Amino acid sequence: MAVSHVIDDERALIDAIREIAQERVAPRAAEIDHSGTFPWDMKELLAQQDILGMPFPSEYGGIGASELAIVMAIEELSRCCATTGLLLAVQQLGSLPILLFGNEQQKQKYFPRLATGEWLAAFGLTEAGSGSDAAAMTTTAVRKGDTYILNGSKRFITNGGLAQVNSVFAQTDASKGTRGISAFIVEKDFPGFSVGRIEDKMGIKGSQTAELIFNNCEVPAENLLGREGDGFKLAMMTLDRTRPGIGAQAVGIAQGALDLAVAYSKQRVQFNKPIAENQGIQFMLADMATSVEAARLLVYNAAEMIDRGDKNFGKYSAMAKMFASDAAISVTNDAIQVLGGYGYMKEYPAERMMRDAKITQIYEGTNQIQRLVIARSLLMEQ
Repeated sequence: MAVSHVIDDERALIDAIREIAQERVAPRAAEIDHSGTFPWDMKELLAQQDILGMPFPSEYGGIGASELAIVMAIEELSRCCATTGLLLAVQQLGSLPILLFGNEQQKQKYFPRLATGEWLAAFGLTEAGSGSDAAAMTTTAVRKGDTYILNGSKRFITNGGLAQVNSVFAQTDASKGTRGISAFIVEKDFPGFSVGRIEDKMGIKGSQTAELIFNNCEVPAENLLGREGDGFKLAMMTLDRTRPGIGAQAVGIAQGALDLAVAYSKQRVQFNKPIAENQGIQFMLADMATSVEAARLLVYNAAEMIDRGDKNFGKYSAMAKMFASDAAISVTNDAIQVLGGYGYMKEYPAERMMRDAKITQIYEGTNQIQRLVIARSLLMEQ
């Protein structure tokens, strides 16, 4: 296990989260996946244990945890259930724009109820025609007196329709390109805001992914985050800081798959001996373990850079997310192979882990986008 620099009280919290994950989360994972319904009981569990309060400063009722502690918590939860790990990751993602650019009034209004888990958060950037090309968004916001009128839609939004607090990005001046995008806090019950289709997904099936629709949606001008034109910069700053969380989700999934493969290889007997005694299996397990540990170290390093205030963490954040998610696909694939026919059956969690792992290569910036981020950073350094 990688050595980290979490302080003692955070270490105790992570140990407690590991125990909660194994005792309370793991037994629910298969049913959450099978039913495809949002796990309100897991949300309540994380809220009661103050886990959802980790990303929020203590002055607003949160824990004020370090980024390193947050990624470790996401990892421990995702090791047992990727959907449950995502609850914490998205609570941070949806609220981070307010933490970064919100004024004191906005933080006081929204953070206490987000920190307790009474309210959920969501991040509304992606549209049907603008995924990796986020600047191609067509949702608009027009100022009319003390209100902005939003029109358009967002697609593939985690917690969509469940979140009370939505950080939404829209064009306030299309002629300015990325500098014409602004960010808003949109509450679930604002007039003109509705939920469209609920997606039927390959993995993370208990997490609700939905379309958000804005039809002359009325947003108070005081809910603008920062100034007009700050939106694109804010979105990129947010994703730079939350990608290690997705890396942590990937590490957790991969570790869970490795745990399963090791345990199974000791129990499965073929040719009168456990398959763990076969060198071919041992080499697979060794490669899987090395990939998991390398991914973990990259994720922890990126989180610690954020905690230190290192200004050049973006490249390492992208590396962590990219490498960890690729590792999760490779490790879960190998876990299925170690389990053989049983790995392909829903009786064992290996196939669920592989389906859950795939999304980590896609959301919060595809791994192709991560490679662009890394390459551009490298070229600018020379």
